[in-house]
Amino acid sequence: MSYLEPTEFVTKMVDSGESKVYMSTKDTLIRAFMAGAILGLAAIFAITVAVTTGSPLTGAILFPVGFIMLYLMKFDLLTGVFTLVPLALIDKRAGVTVNQVLRNWGLVFIGNFAGALTVAFMMSFILTYGYSVDGGAIAKKVGSIGESRTLGYKSHGFDGWITIFIRGMLCNWMVSMGVVGAMISTSASGKMMAMWMPVMLFFFMGFEHSIVNMFLFPFSMIMGGGFTITDYFIWNEIPTVLGNLVGGFMLVGLPLYYTHVKTSPARAL
Repeated sequence: MSYLEPTEFVTKMVDSGESKVYMSTKDTLIRAFMAGAILGLAAIFAITVAVTTGSPLTGAILFPVGFIMLYLMKFDLLTGVFTLVPLALIDKRAGVTVNQVLRNWGLVFIGNFAGALTVAFMMSFILTYGYSVDGGAIAKKVGSIGESRTLGYKSHGFDGWITIFIRGMLCNWMVSMGVVGAMISTSASGKMMAMWMPVMLFFFMGFEHSIVNMFLFPFSMIMGGGFTITDYFIWNEIPTVLGNLVGGFMLVGLPLYYTHVKTSPARAL
C-alpha cells in the first residue's frame, strides 16, 4: 500500500524534524539555498504564465511544480522547518534544545534568502539584457505586486500589519499541509498530488509566503519598485515570517502531533 496512516507519517514528521536539527551547517545552507532559488524560479514562472495567458488561475495551477521539485530533492524551506523541527523538541528527542531549533531556523532563513536573491538578480538581468532595456510586462507586474504588498499594507497601519500576519498564517497552513501530505504516500505520484492541491490554493489566494517574498520583493526593488528595504522588512517579510511560523506549527504540526502521537485514551461508553 502506498498510503500511510496518520500515526505512521506523524512519527516520520518528528523524525524529519530531528534529522534537520542534526544536519551539518554546510548541508543545511546548501539545501536551503537551492530551495530558495527553485521557489524563486517557480514564482517568476507562475507570474509569467499569468501575465502571458491573462489567467492567474493557470499560474497558480502550475506554481506547485517548483515546490514539488525542491521537496523531492530534500531541499529545505523555512516554512517547512517551522512545522517539523519544533516537534523534535516537544517529543524530547535527545540533544534537541531551543537553541538547536533556532540555529536551524536561522541557517535555513539565510540559505533561502541567498538562493531567492540570486535568482532575483539573474532574472532581472536577463529580462533587461543587463539592465540596458525596460523589463517589460513581467517586470511591471512584479513591481506592482511589490508596491501593493508593502505600501498597500503600510497605508492601513497596524491593521495592515495584522493582515499580513494572518495571510502568512493561512499560507503556511496550506504549504505545511503540502509538506505533511507528501508523507502520506510512499509513491512519487502520490506525493506530488498531495503537495499540489494546498500549494495551488495558497498561491491563487495571494497568501504571504516568506520565501516567495524573498524573491519577489528584491526583484521588484531591482526593477524600480517604489518602496524601501525598510518597507519590505517591516511591512512584509517580518510579519510574514511570524505568520508562517504560527500557521505551520500551531495549525499543522502541533494538532497532528497531539492527536496522532500523544493520542488520548479512547472514551468508555
